[in-house]
Amino acid sequence: MAEITAQAVKQLRELTDLPMMDCKKALVAAEGDQDKAIAILKEEFKKIQLKRQDNATEEGRIFQIIKDDYSEAVMVEVQCESAPVSGAEDFIAFGNACAQQLLSGSGAETPDDLLSQEAPGSDGKTLQQVYEELINKIREKIVVSRVTRLEGPVNGYIHHDGKTGVLFSATGESSDPDTLRDVAMHIAALKPTVTTADDLDPAAVQAERDRLTEEAKATGKPENIIGKIVDGRMNNFYVEQGVLVNQPFAKDDSKSVSQALAEKGLTAKSFVRWVIGL
Repeated sequence: MAEITAQAVKQLRELTDLPMMDCKKALVAAEGDQDKAIAILKEEFKKIQLKRQDNATEEGRIFQIIKDDYSEAVMVEVQCESAPVSGAEDFIAFGNACAQQLLSGSGAETPDDLLSQEAPGSDGKTLQQVYEELINKIREKIVVSRVTRLEGPVNGYIHHDGKTGVLFSATGESSDPDTLRDVAMHIAALKPTVTTADDLDPAAVQAERDRLTEEAKATGKPENIIGKIVDGRMNNFYVEQGVLVNQPFAKDDSKSVSQALAEKGLTAKSFVRWVIGL
C-alpha cells in the first residue's frame, strides 16, 4: 500500500476544498494517485445526490441581476435543505455565477440548459462542475429550481432574506428605474396574480359584468349611469382577483399602479414573483 503523507492529503484538500478525512480516504483508495483520488471524490458526488435525493429543499435563495441600463434582467432560484447553507459564501457565489451566466451567456430555458454552460471566471469549468464541487463540499441536497429572463425596461426587488424575488417589466419611452423598482416592491408585498384584466378568464369576467349589470338595472337608474356603475364595480372585482394594474399603489394608494406608471410614461407588461419553494 502506498504511503499517504500528510502533505498529499493537504494538497488534495486545497485542490478540492473537501474535508481532510474524505481526501485521505480517496487517496488510500487511489493508492496515492492524486488524479484517481479526484475522480473518486467526483464519483462520491453522485452517491451524495442519490442518498439525499428524497430530502426536502425548503430553504434557499433567489439571485437577481439587472443590466445597468435596465434593458434586461434575470432571476435564478437555488434551493437547499437548511438555512445556514443558503447563507454560505460558496452557495451565494454559485447562485450569483448562475445569474451572471444567464444574463451574459447564450440564454437558457431550463436550469439544465444553464448548468451545461461555462461558469463565469472558472477557467473552463461548466456550472454543472461547479455545482458538483459545491455539493461535495457542503454535503447537502442543492437544486437549481427555476430560471427566468425579462426584457426591459425592467427592474426588480429581492427581499432582505433572499427568499422572495420579483422582476417587473413595462413598455414605454422612459425606463424610470425607481418607479419600476417601486412596482416590483409592491408586487412582493401585495401578491398580485396577473398583470392586467386581459390575463383573467374572459368567461369569468363576462359573468361578473353581466351580474353587476343586472344588479344596476334593478335600481332603475338610466342606461348611461348603469355603465359607469358597472365599470366602477368591475374595478373592485379586478382588485379582488389580484390584477396588478388595478391595485392601489402601495407607495401612494391615492392612485392605482397603472396611474402611477402612466405618470412616468410607462405601461405594465409582465412580472415574475417567486417565493422559495412555492
